[in-house]
Amino acid sequence: MSQTEIENLSFEEALSQLEEIVRQLESGSGKLDDAITAYEKGALLKRHCEAKLAEAKAKVDKISLAPDGSVSAQPTEIS
Repeated sequence: MSQTEIENLSFEEALSQLEEIVRQLESGSGKLDDAITAYEKGALLKRHCEAKLAEAKAKVDKISLAPDGSVSAQPTEIS
């Protein structure tokens, strides 16, 4: 799977594939070369999931209630 194909995955699709890779690697079955390839793909999927989460966090507004009862929305701080 290419970087472009991974970038086109939704968060849920990427996470599902990453979970499957983790299960395969934890089982210890298979060839070393296949495990290395799976690990490399997993690293790309992990990075993609982290980027998607950062995007989602940036879109979420922080809702606060002022002493006078009014509501204001401020962008969340990304750290």
